Amino acid sequence: MKEVLAHIEMKKQEYAKSEFFEFLQDKNIPPKQRLAFAPCFTFFVMGFGELNQYVWRDEPTNDPIQAIINQHTYEDDNHWIWFLQDLKKLGFDIGSDFADVIRFLWSKEIQASRHTFYEIYRCTCKATPVHRLVAIEAIEATADIFLSTTAQIGKELELVSGVEYKYFGMHHFSIDTNHSMDSSQTEEFIANIQLEKDVEKEAFELVDEMFDLFSNFIDVLVNYAKAYKLEDSSSNEYATQPMR
Repeated sequence: MKEVLAHIEMKKQEYAKSEFFEFLQDKNIPPKQRLAFAPCFTFFVMGFGELNQYVWRDEPTNDPIQAIINQHTYEDDNHWIWFLQDLKKLGFDIGSDFADVIRFLWSKEIQASRHTFYEIYRCTCKATPVHRLVAIEAIEATADIFLSTTAQIGKELELVSGVEYKYFGMHHFSIDTNHSMDSSQTEEFIANIQLEKDVEKEAFELVDEMFDLFSNFIDVLVNYAKAYKLEDSSSNEYATQPMR
């Protein structure tokens, strides 16, 4: 598995150079503008909780790899709660009309979010534990770049407003970097997993597929964020008008 993990690290460094992360790090852009992709992120975030609960978790198990996955799913399956809280705090809540919410979630703007969730489901639903673990490792690598970057934006917003942003702030990043999968013992176990040549080849292909999927997704997110119009209000906060 060491070679696969090294490949994930290489892809992670490439991923970090994308336009999306340059945009998120540009302090010439108001911090709320940089997070304006959040509504477009909704379907993926909500679906990710279900991946953990209903797709990746498999109990009971005697497989040590699946046991690692199971523990990870319990640590990772409720982050959507923070996301919904932050949507409200940021003013990105689209309202309470149920038909409007459904229309938005299945709109063209959200298609990339839906597609990302569907593809992860397709790749992992019937996968072996080792393939599932490889996919999760790749996804967690993308999350590390994402959360370390958004955490800085969350800090900027908190300094101005005094409001804590749990999903887009340091809270989420801190918890995500302290998963049981990140313990030295578990990391050593994963690194020492022996893969047959055909399985190793499939693992490399799966890593590439996950990074390609997320690279396409964040290309949509950055364009979505740029299309939002933020206007100064009397409280010096930014009001968001959804893309039409």
